[in-house]
Amino acid sequence: MCKVNIEKQIHRLYLLTSVGYFQIAGASWVALLSMRGFSLLEIGILESIFHIVSCLFEIPSGVAADVFGRKKTLVMSQIVSLLSSVIMVLSAGFWTTAFAIGFSALSYNLASGTREALAYDSLKRVGKEKEYNIFAATEMMLYRITNSTSTLCAGLALFLGSRKAYTVDIVFNLIAMGITCSLKEVTIGEKTCKEKAFYRLVKTVRESWNFLRFHKKIRNVMMINSLIGAISTLVLFFLQAKLPLTGLNHGMFGPALFIMGLGAALGSKATSLFSEVSYKKIVLLSGLGVAISFLMTFTKNSVLMICGGFLGAFADDFVEVRTDVFINERISSEQRATLISVSSFTFSVIMIILSTWMGWIMG
Repeated sequence: MCKVNIEKQIHRLYLLTSVGYFQIAGASWVALLSMRGFSLLEIGILESIFHIVSCLFEIPSGVAADVFGRKKTLVMSQIVSLLSSVIMVLSAGFWTTAFAIGFSALSYNLASGTREALAYDSLKRVGKEKEYNIFAATEMMLYRITNSTSTLCAGLALFLGSRKAYTVDIVFNLIAMGITCSLKEVTIGEKTCKEKAFYRLVKTVRESWNFLRFHKKIRNVMMINSLIGAISTLVLFFLQAKLPLTGLNHGMFGPALFIMGLGAALGSKATSLFSEVSYKKIVLLSGLGVAISFLMTFTKNSVLMICGGFLGAFADDFVEVRTDVFINERISSEQRATLISVSSFTFSVIMIILSTWMGWIMG
């Protein structure tokens, strides 16, 4: 791959991030379902379905990228995402919507880590793997900008309604599909065979189980961190359905979600100001913040509810950053890959349990 091609490859990956994550319906799916008459309990069950699918396919999707190639996996991710949006446009009831939510989770699994792997392999192919940090930082910036813009368009999504909003997502899915098809596949070394892939799958599952079993302290830290993160995430989700009921103007809905999202950025930044504070105190402060955030969702006052969402997002990232530091200081480099799988799995399991329960409570 020549220099010109690697530049095109990286720029196309940037473009894919900018276009692929711009989904005005996806950014406000809870509010749109609420407008269609779904109860918070039903929305909570749908969120549980999302994480059940995510748990089942998280590791196999990574293996698929090794076996079939990064580009093909990304193309498949876009196809599944497109199907999810099409089904949402056509859906008329709970189970067809659940089917669409499952496709959305599978699309996320297929793309997770695959785009980054293709970028790294592409750079390594031309001896520029040291520039991957630049790619990662730029891609994260583009993701945040795109995601924030989608959130700001939440009011537009409500104005258009569910079917028209998902039709807009379909258009962007098709554009992203074209960008994905223009990417070049890159193979470094021997291509992973199916037997090796299956062995890797079994090994990862076994290592993840052993990690949870024998690292009690880290396991407990991950469980607490995932619990705080799950409650905060669900508070933000369900506020999408509850805020319009307070009489909040549709034009202010997007900015309200954007303001609540800013809490996460400030929370991660504020962690550095409390570097001398013990981890236990950070957990207690964050746990208290999320608990208050949860209670504020019942006030039926839009300003207080937005403040609660902001506080919950702040508390979540406040403890998240310290948790990453706490765990990484106590494990070896060889365990980091397993840690990622275990952490994602733990969060998904807690989300499966809490989604339905919180939907029932907050409904």
